Amino acid sequence: MTSKPADVDFVHLHNHTEYSLLDGASSVEALVKLAAEFRMPALAITDHGNMFGAIKFYKAAQKAGVKPIIGAELYVAPRSRTEKKPDADIHEASFHLTLLCRNEIGYHNLMKLTTRAYLEGFYYRPRIDKELLAEHAEGLIGLSGCLKGEVNYYLRRDDPERAMQAASQYQQILGQENFYLDVMRAGFADQEKIIPGIRDLGATLDIPIVATNDCHYLRPGDARAHDALVCIQTGKKLSDTNRMKMTSGELYFRSPEEMSRVFADMPNAVRRTREVADRCNLLLDFEHIRFHLPHYRPPAGFADALEYLKHLAREGLHRRYHRETPAIEERLAFELDVIAKMGFPGYFLIVADFIKWAKAHDIPVGPGRGSGAGSVVAWCLTITDLDPIRFGLLFERFLNPERVSMPDFDVDFCQERRGEVIEYVRQKYGVD
Repeated sequence: MTSKPADVDFVHLHNHTEYSLLDGASSVEALVKLAAEFRMPALAITDHGNMFGAIKFYKAAQKAGVKPIIGAELYVAPRSRTEKKPDADIHEASFHLTLLCRNEIGYHNLMKLTTRAYLEGFYYRPRIDKELLAEHAEGLIGLSGCLKGEVNYYLRRDDPERAMQAASQYQQILGQENFYLDVMRAGFADQEKIIPGIRDLGATLDIPIVATNDCHYLRPGDARAHDALVCIQTGKKLSDTNRMKMTSGELYFRSPEEMSRVFADMPNAVRRTREVADRCNLLLDFEHIRFHLPHYRPPAGFADALEYLKHLAREGLHRRYHRETPAIEERLAFELDVIAKMGFPGYFLIVADFIKWAKAHDIPVGPGRGSGAGSVVAWCLTITDLDPIRFGLLFERFLNPERVSMPDFDVDFCQERRGEVIEYVRQKYGVD
């Protein structure tokens, strides 16, 4: 019996998937599969400015036996995120900064940062600033990033003092032990040029260095396809000579052995990626998903929302079906049982309430679309106006204990007056 080989001492901490829109050419599944083939103990996702692929990546990595590290490569405004104009001194609308979640607090903070980047700081890209980062720094690890990172930007311009100032700021914001300097060797001359400066900064400020590769595609042969993707993003043709190019051909998912060879003179930078990975331990519980719904208060005489739902459903059953059969009674009982077990009586009552209100105020309401039309309870509460028994529609398409997700009634209101319905819901159930 052969022994199982040990996990390797390198982890890719800077990776772009298809969710780095029109820039990442690696699918989440393929990226995770290759990491597993390389026997990497962990893997990070760091898409540009967003967390669109985070949950998909997390589940895929766990299934493959690879520890998922959720992160993002965020855009940082040179000064304030609210300044939406070019800077005379800095020729970038934003710098890059890689952030990784150490725990659930960091995960929540990264979500807040990416959200506010879109809502408050968008200027060509969704941007944060250092003030916002300081508000939401807990639970995060920062990496100085690629050539477009702030530290590296100043090193490329032969301005070590401002590079040191930037590195010191990130170190103070994130915490002494939570900021790392990146070194990359992916075929760009400037990457090699700034490595001596990175080493000096690391020694002076006591900042550890990690080796990353800014992976945008899986294999060397994918470089051409990635180039075409960038052309689509920038509205250019492959034949255009004056266009943005990432033509080194080395932004691929290198094996641990190759990374060790490339950084043979910096073995600690390779090994330290494992140290960073060991510090990132985000646990997401998909078995106990919590839904935050408005609290429905039933009328006097009813103990809770479920009792009132059953009452309305029974009333509606007599009104809709003039002669109930055992099959109809069984179907209603089954649906009510599922709704109760999944904790959604209040949801059905709230939807029924605002539809009833709309009809009472002569606001046209559609008969119901989608999987919700398969619910007898919805038919009895006049949420829908389609008999699922008559048309043989399945309730399980709408609500299924085997697939824990929010029910979603497709309700159509008159375009001109739907705002009145929304305002009614806001006033009655709260703006949140």
